Amino acid sequence: MSPLPEPPPFPATMPTSFSHLISILPWQDWAALALFFFGWVGYAQFASHRAKVESTLLASTNHYRRLWMVQVTHRDQRIVDAAVTQNLASSPSFWASTTILVLGGLLAVLGTNERASELVKDLPFAARTSMLVFDVKIIVLLAVFVYAFFRFTWSMRVYSFGAILVGAAPNVDVFDSGEADRKAFAERAGKLMGAAAESFADGLRAYYLSFAVIGWFVSPAVFAIGTLAVLWILYRREFRSDVLAILRPDAS
Repeated sequence: MSPLPEPPPFPATMPTSFSHLISILPWQDWAALALFFFGWVGYAQFASHRAKVESTLLASTNHYRRLWMVQVTHRDQRIVDAAVTQNLASSPSFWASTTILVLGGLLAVLGTNERASELVKDLPFAARTSMLVFDVKIIVLLAVFVYAFFRFTWSMRVYSFGAILVGAAPNVDVFDSGEADRKAFAERAGKLMGAAAESFADGLRAYYLSFAVIGWFVSPAVFAIGTLAVLWILYRREFRSDVLAILRPDAS
């Protein structure tokens, strides 16, 4: 019986391949891209954490969602509640359909990268880059909108779950008799509606940040400044807006 062949040695070209991957973009582009992704993820984590200790748009509206679900338990005719749920689900449905069109357009641009790259080069102040770098920028935009699509479609599904929960709510006399826990139902249904709203907000946040990526076609500096500007706008709207001052439960 012949001995088993020795496994091939670890390829020595891997470091070269990795360095080639790094060399696709200049360090300024890598820095701007890192700022974009870390800023996006970091802001999402920050907003989620601060919502537990400070009023945000999502936290304030979640308060009213729970009140809404409490009102559901006090009425037998829930046609209005079903209509409101359907209306809420129509927004992520619209944005998901729009995102499909955007993705199709970006894929078309990716298929005709030569002409698109020449068009971008003709724009004032646009950075002169290779077609490979141009493709990388389009792929990053594609990734942003794919994420937005998944968040919008998940929001649609969660709203449909909420509609099922509202439809399955016991009658008023069942709650009044204590056979069903009114507070527990309102809390669960309110959290479900809040989860749908949070997913929808994530998709909108991706749309906001896509404008920062568009600045990348001008220069990495514009990309970085655009990222910081969008994050500042998101912060102002979610934590310091006039609408939030009105929606706060403790607002006079």
